[in-house]
Amino acid sequence: MSNTHDATRARGRHSGPTRPTAPRRLADRGRVQVLPTDQPPEGATSPDARPRLSFAVPPARGKAPRHLADLDMAGRKRALRDAGLPAFRADQLSRHYFSHFTRDAADMTDLPAAQREQLCGELLPDLIHEVRALRADGGRTIKHLWALHDGVRVESVLMRYRDRTTLCVSSQAGCGMACPFCATGQMGLTRNLSAGEIVEQIRHAAALSEAGGLTGGPARLSNVVFMGMGEPMVNYKNVVAALHRIIDPAPEGFGLSARGVTVSTVGLVPLIRKLAGEGLPVTLAVSLHAPDDELRDALIPVNSKWKVGELLDAAHDYFEATGRRVSIEYALIKDMNDHAWRARLLADELNRRGHGWAHVNPIPLNPTPGSIWTCSEPGVQDLFVDTLRRAGITTTVRDTRGSDIDGACGQLATEALNQERAAHTR
Repeated sequence: MSNTHDATRARGRHSGPTRPTAPRRLADRGRVQVLPTDQPPEGATSPDARPRLSFAVPPARGKAPRHLADLDMAGRKRALRDAGLPAFRADQLSRHYFSHFTRDAADMTDLPAAQREQLCGELLPDLIHEVRALRADGGRTIKHLWALHDGVRVESVLMRYRDRTTLCVSSQAGCGMACPFCATGQMGLTRNLSAGEIVEQIRHAAALSEAGGLTGGPARLSNVVFMGMGEPMVNYKNVVAALHRIIDPAPEGFGLSARGVTVSTVGLVPLIRKLAGEGLPVTLAVSLHAPDDELRDALIPVNSKWKVGELLDAAHDYFEATGRRVSIEYALIKDMNDHAWRARLLADELNRRGHGWAHVNPIPLNPTPGSIWTCSEPGVQDLFVDTLRRAGITTTVRDTRGSDIDGACGQLATEALNQERAAHTR
């Protein structure tokens, strides 16, 4: 799962047309160089399709209902006061929502029976509905497809590990960053999610974890990563509001540790710098995937605006401002970006800015037979990782989840949409 750029959302199946991959320049003792342009983007319907980068957010077909999570406590009290209800009830509503993970009026027995439904109607509308839930990894991973108020679909993935329980959330429906290996990136951007729609994904996951919905019994949701559908920085205002709801203690929010929260980005440099000044010491994850502009221009289209050097400068400054080590996400794609010389270049770029400020996460792609978007050979991956480590770069290969349930973000939503379209044409 991922926003459109992260490799955990990179492909499980290739559905678009292919054309033969031609060897490019040699590297690493005769290895070929595959380029993103050797094949149309994932999910493309024509052989001449090209990624289309877009920062424009389409007009919404109707605003999401106002939700408690869209507001700080002062805003919640004001909303109740404007509705002719006691403002102090906002505190009680908030505690039920953020501490007990409920929006059901019947659970709120400390509220006056005559006001419960009205109070919940004002600040706790139903924002997301489960369309499908798929389990993987022996029940330790659950992927949800959600329908929003306007019929738009988004995905989240809940994952249980030995030492933590992590939710990957979506911040947009679709994405405009157009990374060619990403299912969500080929959907285009439908709209931003409201803070409430983001936070509702988290509430559902927290309740499911607490109720023992994952294999292993009841668990506490401890980590939230913005690596699902969408580029979080494009939805900056709502993502920052959601971060406050995640980190701020009850009754303002869930009270999760900022250390357990990660915001991923393809590299919108001005907004990385803006986030550094928010006073929210969350982890920044940069979806880099190539250390050289020549390759990254084609692999990550936003690199045409902010080059690798500018991005890494901003990431290092984020570390300096927050004290939080930056994660460098690197999807290892066979014969495209997994050459040892690129590992050496990446290490040089990171070390040039200091030591200990970045942690590289190489991410194996789900194997995709017949496509250029496929995983590196084991020996090639090992050499890439070893090259980084020998250069003093802390490196951890990402534990991918959910490959057997369309674990990559965008796959499940795309599959459901295609099934609906096929049903309508029968």
